[in-house]
Amino acid sequence: MIKLTILGCHSATPRVNAFPTSQYLEINNRHFLIDCGEGTQRQMRKYKVGFSKINHIFISHLHGDHFYGLVGLLSTYGILSREKDMHIYGPKGIKNATLQMLKISESHAKFNMIFHELSSKESELIYEDDKVSVKTIPLTHRIYTNGYLFIEKEKPRKLNMLNISGYPTIDKADYLNIKAGRDIVLPSGEVIKNKEITIDPPKPMRFAFCSDTAYKPDIVPIIKEANLLYHEATFLADRENLAKKTKHATSLEAAKIAKDANVGQLIIGHYSGRYPDISVFKKEAVTVFKKVSLATPGAVFTVEH
Repeated sequence: MIKLTILGCHSATPRVNAFPTSQYLEINNRHFLIDCGEGTQRQMRKYKVGFSKINHIFISHLHGDHFYGLVGLLSTYGILSREKDMHIYGPKGIKNATLQMLKISESHAKFNMIFHELSSKESELIYEDDKVSVKTIPLTHRIYTNGYLFIEKEKPRKLNMLNISGYPTIDKADYLNIKAGRDIVLPSGEVIKNKEITIDPPKPMRFAFCSDTAYKPDIVPIIKEANLLYHEATFLADRENLAKKTKHATSLEAAKIAKDANVGQLIIGHYSGRYPDISVFKKEAVTVFKKVSLATPGAVFTVEH
């Protein structure tokens, strides 16, 4: 299952009801924070995101509306007497910037912080455990920027108990081997093919996060058939020239990426303050790709098998 909570989704400076980018992702029983603009920890409390569940923070780039909330959040973890390690992924330079601020402010954050600084312009595997893997999505912005692709690990095959019942000599001791995809050899020497006694597991789910970026069609193979795609849409097509100049995307361009990648659902956000009514972003995007949702603070998007 994928459950995505939008904490902030606007561009540039925070406003009364507009918070910069931050998202809380639950996927396959893992919990991740993605970007950390100002006000992130306030939003985490407001929308009841569990502070203690987060052990991995992914920062797309070092522009303030994606990064300036990090030092405050880490400081709060210190005040709360956190002891667990915190892994922080982001562009080269994030370690020095973060630790210098924590040092100058005499922060209480004494727990171990493990920084994974990124510099590759190619997609790379940066995190993996038995439940989830994470790859970078190289983006094009005014400074070095990555999106992130979160992928469930494939689940074990399911036992087809009806078919298994036809082989009484198969016992519970064999079940782990069967779920692992192995064939079974009966005492008689007969080989039972795994596919005869199991059911295919559901296809692993994928969430793609694409923060600030110019229109970049070459990310399509990386995010192909993601169940859920968040893609920035700072401008409408009426300001395409400004989007190109600032290396941002329009809602039409985000929709083209979603269509070409054949994703299950597109979420757009990072709206410019030039547009008082964000509904216009969806109206424009659905002319290209139908399954479009608007990111709004507190919105929750859930995708199940």
